[in-house]
Amino acid sequence: MKKKYNLNRIVKGKIVLFGIGNTLRGDDGIGPFLIENLKNNVNAVCINGENAPENYVGKIIQIKPDTLIIIDAIHFNGKPGEYSIMRPIDLIDQGLTTHDISLVKLTEYIKRHINTDIYILGVQPHKIGLGTSLSECMQKTINILEKEFINALNDK
Repeated sequence: MKKKYNLNRIVKGKIVLFGIGNTLRGDDGIGPFLIENLKNNVNAVCINGENAPENYVGKIIQIKPDTLIIIDAIHFNGKPGEYSIMRPIDLIDQGLTTHDISLVKLTEYIKRHINTDIYILGVQPHKIGLGTSLSECMQKTINILEKEFINALNDK
């Protein structure tokens, strides 16, 4: 899957970065790991939704961001560590998240309550077994994304 959107072009106004995933399941923890690296380093509200993103939806709605970027491990038949920025609608045909709650349903709920541009930054996981650590390719992707977010968000 090719990157559909460029990070520099989509960020505007008040920004929320919402990382979701289970850090005890290796690459599934991409969202929380990246959020922890970014908080206090970018001009955005960083929320670590861990493996229960539905618990943080109220906070996002209360913040009323102009741009919401959800960071998650998503199976889209890419190479491990490959990432793509997409819209929630793209997930219907392309990707499967590793969580119980559907990101499409989650984003639909948010859109019903606030007017925000929502993007998904999906990263293809390599291994997501319980008790595994981040793969080397995923660690490299975190480093790349951290630099991209810092550059994109601190120029605003």
